[in-house]
Amino acid sequence: MTARPAPLTLDADIALPPLAHREGCSCGLHRRRRVFGGLAGVAALSTPLGALAQQGVRDEVGKTSGFTKLVSAEQVEQAATEQYGQMKRQAAAKNALLPDNHPQVIRLRAIANRIIPFTNPWNKRAAQWRWEVNLIGSKDLNAFCMPGGKIAYYFGILQRLQLSDDEVAMIMGHEVAHALREHARERMGKTAATRVGAGLLSSLLGLGNLGDAALNIGGQLLTLKFSRQDESEADLVGLDLAARAGYDPRAGISLWQKMLKASEGAPPEFMSTHPAGPTRIKDIEGTLPKVMPLYTAAPKPGQRFAPPAAEGGAAAR
Repeated sequence: MTARPAPLTLDADIALPPLAHREGCSCGLHRRRRVFGGLAGVAALSTPLGALAQQGVRDEVGKTSGFTKLVSAEQVEQAATEQYGQMKRQAAAKNALLPDNHPQVIRLRAIANRIIPFTNPWNKRAAQWRWEVNLIGSKDLNAFCMPGGKIAYYFGILQRLQLSDDEVAMIMGHEVAHALREHARERMGKTAATRVGAGLLSSLLGLGNLGDAALNIGGQLLTLKFSRQDESEADLVGLDLAARAGYDPRAGISLWQKMLKASEGAPPEFMSTHPAGPTRIKDIEGTLPKVMPLYTAAPKPGQRFAPPAAEGGAAAR
């Protein structure tokens, strides 16, 4: 008799990788399994040139911080790949890495495949990233995108908040925006500049080894924290990305209403460094006039997906 596979674990305790956004937040997932280049290219070809040409939020987002130049992008992305792999192995050991054929994995990857074609204008390195999207069997309200395009959702954020595809896309756009804007690399550069001191910094600015020094600072990857400015910027870029991909940016409002409800008592990790909920909703409403034309012009998804069954309902999908 063939042994039955062990049932999936949907409530595992999975430690966040150090580069997953910042300590205490996952807003801000073995070997690489999936590269989205081919499918992403198809999506890009189906997009009207008018939608691509529209300005969106570009005039509201400044240049990439000069602090990113103090740390090697290749090293940050390699560290993220290694730590992401460690997280996947930990989840797999607990039977909490959901398989490729799981409906919610298919759902997340379908949404990612619509968003990824619009990432290159924000960061030219994105065209070479080995994008991955995985779903972790945990009840936590977590989602993140690590440098190099390593995306992870935790099952809890899909199930507990009963997220629509548009709401999933709002989160994904936000998290991908952190990676595109290289916020982790920027924070590491700022930390390196502070620790090495002004004198040493000035002697190294002519292409010294500061990038290596930054990555070798003990424990730095465990203490990365994004600023509120980073979070607001990720909101702007994320709304732009999701709208161009055909997802309704007005879902950002319903998403944060759900987050506010979930945060009664102790706020979930996802909200730990974000602006307060009412402020966030007001900011999104102020951005809608810039991104709604992108959404109106964009091709819409041909398939829609349902969230997992709520806790206490039918078996989770």
